Order: sequence, then structure tokens, then C-alpha cells
Amino acid sequence: MRVSLFKIQVTGLCALALTFGSAAIAFADSPTAVEASSDVDVVPPPPGADNWSCKPSAAHPRPVVLAHGTFENRWDNWFALSPRLAEAGYCVYALDFGRSLGGTISGVGPLRVSAQEISDFVDRVLAATGAQQVDIVGHSQGGMLPRYYMKNLGGASKVHTLVGLAPDNHGTTWGLIGLPITLAPPVTNAVCPACTEQLPSSDFIRQLNSGGETLLGVRYTVIASKFDEFATPYTTAFLNGPDVDNITLQDLCPGNFSEHMTMPADPVTIQLVLNALDPEHKAPIPCGFGTGAAQIR
Repeated sequence: MRVSLFKIQVTGLCALALTFGSAAIAFADSPTAVEASSDVDVVPPPPGADNWSCKPSAAHPRPVVLAHGTFENRWDNWFALSPRLAEAGYCVYALDFGRSLGGTISGVGPLRVSAQEISDFVDRVLAATGAQQVDIVGHSQGGMLPRYYMKNLGGASKVHTLVGLAPDNHGTTWGLIGLPITLAPPVTNAVCPACTEQLPSSDFIRQLNSGGETLLGVRYTVIASKFDEFATPYTTAFLNGPDVDNITLQDLCPGNFSEHMTMPADPVTIQLVLNALDPEHKAPIPCGFGTGAAQIR
């Protein structure tokens, strides 16, 4: 199991390193990450998402919006959770924001611009479904960034519940990739403005948490892993305020070795999300031994 976990961590690191290097080449001909984004999303939605004719049921009256993490996109981040939500009866919607590399890699653009993209997408979901509010489930950056949308872009009245999977609510030192991200800030800013804006010392993170970390009327669930190697330290996820449920995976399931990249496909995490969205009908947590979807029960 230790070998498997090591392989997953190395694979994730290599993938991010390749993405970072590829993005640098791509941006040689592209002045900014903002210009690289467009209204056309070349990445297909994950299974179960973006049925624009879906109408919320009485049992699940709020659509669920999925927000991905840095260097991710809506398909690879949500291929496991999205169909589970749809099977449970939710109207599910997933967007890509902060796009680069022709739209295949997302979450690298300036955070304030990405937050506006989330705002526009939520408005589109509300208009299509006729709902008054949405619930947001976000991974990593996608679990932190909706807080800016709610605090600064008028989203507080439009969001009922925010569920963050390994969100860097207080910034991140970037763990395994901290050195390349912090070694040459001008290069990082050109390739991935979101990377430097997520450092704990950034103006964005300081402003995000000034005056209180939560908003009245919004319910928060935070799910973190002690084995997180990118949102570091893992306690960066936890929020202080009313209506907050801070959860550490290993406190519930000691044999769960899910780390940052495998959390969205982890059966325990998925059930915790379902329970957070519908607390009146919570189901037992399926603890196992392993990481992500590869667990033994």
C-alpha cells in the first residue's frame, strides 16, 4: 500500500510538472492567462453533468455546481463524483475557469477573473433551472475560490452550501511543487497567476480572510486529508466560523490514505459530500483501506 501511494504521489507530481512546463511553452505566444480563456469549453462535461433541461426536484431543489482545482479541468476532476450526484437525483453542472493550453488545462488564470467566471456560470445555472440557490462543491482552488465570489461578487444570497475538498482556504505552500512555483515569481506569474495568488502571504488570501472567514446564511463543509501533498499544510483547509463542519478523513477512517489528487474519487469523500448536501438523509461512511477509488473493504 505504501508503494501504491508513493506511485500515485509521484504520478501526480510528474503530471503537474509536465503541465507547468507545457504551459510555459504555450504562454510564449500568449500574453496572459486571461486571453487564453474563451467562452467555448473544449473539455466535455463529466458524466451526469450539464443537462441544461434538468429541473430540480422537491427532494433536491438546489442544483450542484462543481468547481475544479488548479491545473485541473471539469472532466478529470469530477468524473467520479458527478455521476454519483446525478444518480442521487441532483441537477449537476460543471465549468472550467482560468483556462490555458487551448482550454485543456484550467485553474491557472487570475483568481478574481476566475471568480467572475464562476459568478456568471452560477447565474446561467439559476436561469436555466429556475432555482433560487445552488450548492457548490469545489476541489482545492475550487473549494476556496467560491468564498471570494460569495464575499465580493454578490454570491452569498445565491449559495446555500459550499463543500470544499482539500481547499486552500488560507493559501498553500504548494508542498511537493513549492520550489518550482516560488523559485522565479515572474515566470510563475506569467504561466500561472493563480499559483502565486494562492500563496499564504498573497494579497488575495489576506483579503479573502479579512473580516471573517464565513458568511451568515451559508453552510460550509470542509474535507481534508492528512496525506495532502499540494494544499499544505493540510490544516489550511479548515474554516473558523458558524455553520462550519471541518472534517479530516483519517479521523473517520484511519485506513484511508487518499491524498490531494485522489480525494474527488474517494468513496468516503463522495459519501461525505452527499451527506453534506442532504444532511437530513445521511448514509453511513464506507471506510476502507487504501487511497481514492482503490480501496479494500
